[in-house]
Amino acid sequence: MTKIPLLGKTLDELKDLVQDLGMPKFTAAQIAGWLYGKKVASVDEMTNLSLKNRERLKENYEVGASAPVDEMRSVDGTVKYLFRTSEGNYIESVYIPDGDRATLCVSSQVGCKMNCKFCMTGKQGYTASLTAAQILNQIYSVPERDTLTNVVFMGMGEPMDNVDEVLRALKILTADYGYGWSPKRITVSTVGIRRGLERFLNESDCHLAVSLHSPVPAQRRELMPAEKAFPITEMVEMLRRYDFSKQRRLSFEYILFKGVNDKLVYARELVRLLRGLDCRMNLIRFHAIPGVDLEGTDMDTMIAFRDYLTGHGLFATIRASRGEDIFAACGMLSTAKQQAGENEVRN
Repeated sequence: MTKIPLLGKTLDELKDLVQDLGMPKFTAAQIAGWLYGKKVASVDEMTNLSLKNRERLKENYEVGASAPVDEMRSVDGTVKYLFRTSEGNYIESVYIPDGDRATLCVSSQVGCKMNCKFCMTGKQGYTASLTAAQILNQIYSVPERDTLTNVVFMGMGEPMDNVDEVLRALKILTADYGYGWSPKRITVSTVGIRRGLERFLNESDCHLAVSLHSPVPAQRRELMPAEKAFPITEMVEMLRRYDFSKQRRLSFEYILFKGVNDKLVYARELVRLLRGLDCRMNLIRFHAIPGVDLEGTDMDTMIAFRDYLTGHGLFATIRASRGEDIFAACGMLSTAKQQAGENEVRN
């Protein structure tokens, strides 16, 4: 019998669970403490629950944590972890150490519906959305979990296309009974899904990163088909209704492609599009992926682009490239693993 994971349950859900099992109400907080505070691997480790209650709990429930099945290590300390879901799918997480910061990039879906031209995950197509348990397991089960300072939802999938489970995971990460993290330690990325984005902005205080990549709607549609459903101009107008001057930060992600979107005319359009919006711009080098006719621009062009933006009131930084030797951009390892499995089945 497949057991139900406790990981990913909120305190209210744990209260309902223990009530249904005829256990004392305070047991819910004890279970939450073992899960999110002590990060136990099994129900048997929850030693302040009576043996009877542990046995009762184990009949239908388990912690639900599972270790990575593979990893790739970069010379710069970046580590890509591969997880296998209970359904037999593969997802990736990337651990990125940087001085006194240690960031984990997590996935929210298996594959992705967005089909951005420059993204390997988009080439996989969409398979499934992850549960809150599967999202949290990436944080719960990496060896570096106790050193993490930040989590970014920038791995496989579109978080706003799985907004219910993403919000559940964020609630647990920031709740007193959960991880107790400040929302300032968490950033969620999106290409722009209107309904999901509105819910995220209204129900969470975590940072937001918008994948922009071109200020020209027609060009952005070619790079990112999601532009058709939720144009960047409409998204920016919606974002203007929210306050990003205090705790929550708004950033835009912009990959520079050689000869495509790296001329200063695009920088000028970015300044015009985002004028008056409290935000920053992260400029990103492109790492080539198979079957895509895009190239990364050179560093001198990136610096000139950054300097133009900053000089015209739009604070911009160039993101340091990490894990290039292990293809740290999401989708490469899971694609290879999935294809290997399919080949084994055919043979």
